[in-house]
Amino acid sequence: MQLSFSYQKKKVIQALRYHFVQRSEIRILIILVNVFAILSAVLFYTKKIRPEPFLLGSFIWIMLMASFWYILPHTIYKRAATFKDSFIINFTDRAVLLENERGSIDWTWEKFSRYFESPHFFHLYFDSKSFFLVPKDDMAEEFKHELRALLNSKIGQ
Repeated sequence: MQLSFSYQKKKVIQALRYHFVQRSEIRILIILVNVFAILSAVLFYTKKIRPEPFLLGSFIWIMLMASFWYILPHTIYKRAATFKDSFIINFTDRAVLLENERGSIDWTWEKFSRYFESPHFFHLYFDSKSFFLVPKDDMAEEFKHELRALLNSKIGQ
């Protein structure tokens, strides 16, 4: 199976957001900050605490959301030259071959630890922090189904 693609900035930014939200430590951090913000709001409303903890909780929540939703995805997009290239990717029973005008790389299926699917991409993970995005934009529905079957058989979720 072969696919030719290039990346669209808005969709890559959204995929990077999905990546961050999928990480368990970030989910836990978001939950803890939300609990702190809600608890401080309730305590402030009932006049048990002064406004500073409530304002601190609100500020931390806003900064956390801004960093994971805007700052980190845009920073990663700007730093990674990968998102500005065009690629041809081949999926075989043995490996994944990625090519562009500068060269090629061959990844055996054992290199991948897991994958997951977001609305616009297949996220192929090498480890918990390293991954490659395969856009679904130019894929026919039959191609997507075949690729899902291949990924499930070779990597698993």
